Amino acid sequence: MRRLLADERGSASVEVVVTTPLLMLLVLLITQFALALHAQHVAQTAATQGLAALRVVGGSTAAGKEEAVDVLSQLGSGPLKEPTVSLSRTASMSTVDVRGEVVSIVPFLHLTVSGRAVGVTERFQPAGQER
Repeated sequence: MRRLLADERGSASVEVVVTTPLLMLLVLLITQFALALHAQHVAQTAATQGLAALRVVGGSTAAGKEEAVDVLSQLGSGPLKEPTVSLSRTASMSTVDVRGEVVSIVPFLHLTVSGRAVGVTERFQPAGQER
């Protein structure tokens, strides 16, 4: 009986069967979070570009949204699903928010990312006038 318990034949196979799925899950998780970081950068870039078009003198929410959507169509078709763009422009501040869901490669893991850009709305003031 003691000899049977000390026999280690087949233990390497058991170790491979146990560790391989864990290593594969680890690789998938690393890839998933790398995609999430990339999607975060895409959302932030779209928000920044949308703000640039929104806050200038003569800018509008339509121009800001068009610019953000254009950037998303160029950059976000891979890692970012169903992005939404919301804008607000007042006399003093302009804000662009971009939200979306990250493409999922790990089952049952759904991550969302957002990008936000806020800036002062530019306006023309003739010389000598104060706010």
